[in-house]
Amino acid sequence: MHVTLVQVHVKPEHIADFITASRANHQASVREPGNLRFDVLQDAEDPARFVLYEAYRSAAEAAAHKDTAHYLHWREQVAPWMAEARIGLKYTGLCPEATA
Repeated sequence: MHVTLVQVHVKPEHIADFITASRANHQASVREPGNLRFDVLQDAEDPARFVLYEAYRSAAEAAAHKDTAHYLHWREQVAPWMAEARIGLKYTGLCPEATA
């Protein structure tokens, strides 16, 4: 399983916009081949900070996500709302094991 945790810091005036855009990205992403999870998490203490939890069965399926129309639209839409550059941290998921 290939997991990416994307840390996002949004300008406070764009929190609601970011949530709306990320919800649309989530809804399309969970329908992608190989997607196991695509969670949008908001920090309980700092509502301007988010984590996107993206899990795919394979590296190729995770990479293909970045070529989808919905991801490219999301990336362009949210870019001006960022308080700083987003950070993507890659992990190999061990438990639970991804099933084919």
